[in-house]
Amino acid sequence: MMSQSTNPNHVPHHVPHATTELYDVCHDEVVVEPAPVEAVTPKHGMLKHLAHRFSILGLIGLLMVAIWLVVAFIGPLVAPYKGGTLTSTEIFGRYSAAYPLGTDYLGRDMLSRILYGARYTVGLALAAAVLASVIGTFFGLLAAVSGRWVDEILSRLFDAIISIPSKVLALVVIAAFGSSIPMLTTVAALAYIPGAFRISRSLAVNLMGLEYVQVARARGEGIFYIARVEVLPNMIHPMLADFGLRFVFIVLLLSGLSFLGLGVQPPNADWGSLVRENIGGLSEGAPAVLMPAVAIATLTIGMNLLIDNLRRRGRSHGGA
Repeated sequence: MMSQSTNPNHVPHHVPHATTELYDVCHDEVVVEPAPVEAVTPKHGMLKHLAHRFSILGLIGLLMVAIWLVVAFIGPLVAPYKGGTLTSTEIFGRYSAAYPLGTDYLGRDMLSRILYGARYTVGLALAAAVLASVIGTFFGLLAAVSGRWVDEILSRLFDAIISIPSKVLALVVIAAFGSSIPMLTTVAALAYIPGAFRISRSLAVNLMGLEYVQVARARGEGIFYIARVEVLPNMIHPMLADFGLRFVFIVLLLSGLSFLGLGVQPPNADWGSLVRENIGGLSEGAPAVLMPAVAIATLTIGMNLLIDNLRRRGRSHGGA
């Protein structure tokens, strides 16, 4: 029988497992093994991310706005009938299987008319809101980072424009130049550029006084670098909330112009035009006059819920 080695300098060699790491651990220490990490599926991760970023009302608003955005893009493709097709001899028809939202004053399917009209109501308002926000933010940043004279000139110019009520400005311009899709987009953007300018300028002026901007100036950075890198990224949340607000105002402005007959012209129609065309069925409670109004209401309410969520999130990030 072989005797074991009694050499005190002899240290037994143990071959560790390939995935085992060696540590110098005392006998009285407790080794805690890491808990297994559960795999997160992409779907679960996305839902958790949305739940973290949005409140319940914010999610409802996001869903309502997303539905109408999708309808604006694919509405004509899924509409049961072409927008202007006469499909029934019954005017101001009630809800039925053939016509889920009834028929209008000429016997046309209201579901198809609303799906087609979403392109103009949502599309024009979205284009005008983007123009107003981009142009207003650009000039607001320019006024904040430039000298006093540039700030004074731009501020007085936009103060003069904002002093004219948006509907009055739109009525004057459309009466002078006529109603068309480009003109409606332009006049709606023009009416709300001053508001975006004032918000962005106020934010930029406050940010220009912060220490990190002063450090960038001390480094010798140019005004356009400071505006683009140091100031603009910190204005995103407030300007997104302002963009949603402009969108709601423009939807109501364009719908009001269409109700007055100065908006989208026949044979095309937005939701405001549909309300005006079918106003004769209001006393009968016809779906033809109620459904376009419901569409306008759901779009604006959904956007307001989404805006409120963005404002709350912006305040929480800002520590206010």
